[in-house]
Amino acid sequence: MRLTLRILSFLLILSFTAPVFGASQRKVPAYEKYIRQYGNLAVQHQKKFRIPASITLAQGLLESGAGQSELARKSNNHFGIKCHSDWRGGRVYHDDDLRGECFRKYKNPEQSYEDHARFLADRPRYAPLFKLRVTDYKGWARGLQKCGYATDRAYANRLIKIIEDYELYRYDTAKGNKGNSGNKKPSAVVSRYTVYRTNDLLYVYSNGKDSFDDIAASLGFRVKDLKKYNEVPEDFPLQKGDIVYLEKKKKKADKPNYDHVVQVGESMHSIAQKYGIQIKSLYKMNKKYKDYIPEEGDVLKLR
Repeated sequence: MRLTLRILSFLLILSFTAPVFGASQRKVPAYEKYIRQYGNLAVQHQKKFRIPASITLAQGLLESGAGQSELARKSNNHFGIKCHSDWRGGRVYHDDDLRGECFRKYKNPEQSYEDHARFLADRPRYAPLFKLRVTDYKGWARGLQKCGYATDRAYANRLIKIIEDYELYRYDTAKGNKGNSGNKKPSAVVSRYTVYRTNDLLYVYSNGKDSFDDIAASLGFRVKDLKKYNEVPEDFPLQKGDIVYLEKKKKKADKPNYDHVVQVGESMHSIAQKYGIQIKSLYKMNKKYKDYIPEEGDVLKLR
């Protein structure tokens, strides 16, 4: 699945012009066109196979270079799926991990999307993923890497970054059309929140069923302030155990947190949240460009 990385790297450099959530980002037109073109198809497959639409779209973007790779253009293969012994359809050959490897060829992109869904649903090694909630895109991304979908050690982190930068999680809850988001009323608060204080920062934990609207209403905060403190865009989904800060984060972590070893499925945002650091400071401390995606095993400075 390396054959699309050169195209992808070029697109990513263009897209990641702002390293923090909530900041104005210049989107890549090819990415936005791809999402508009295949968003509904991804949602249909989510309903049919219980694969998060955000994961399907992120994989399609990543593996096909937003539909611009040679494999996608000439063979309609949007997910880099190789032939394997059970494949009876069309074939093409490309250099990937090895030279001249066999990849599946489809009549149209819709066939590629269908085969991708069945590829995951019919193979026992991916069975644990279907026990996850359909909105748990982070768990799915980590699981795909651990199950060996790709050899890239940053695969999960790349998927998560694409999903969060392009707000693809909206498709997991049928919110792909942003024009309708303002008509939905906040759900009722279903729990009380315990406020914690660590390293001189106040925060609460998400219960997994709430939103920033719920937490803000319960604790008397303005929603926009909470989102600003936590550096998240509109409609960012909270998962159980997520930290929600009630005040502005720091520029560096408190002692004795000097560095962090990146794990599968972590993004710069999740690492910044874990230590109460502003994302722009985390980039700056580590002298990383805005297109940097943390790879499993990377060591990042925290102060």
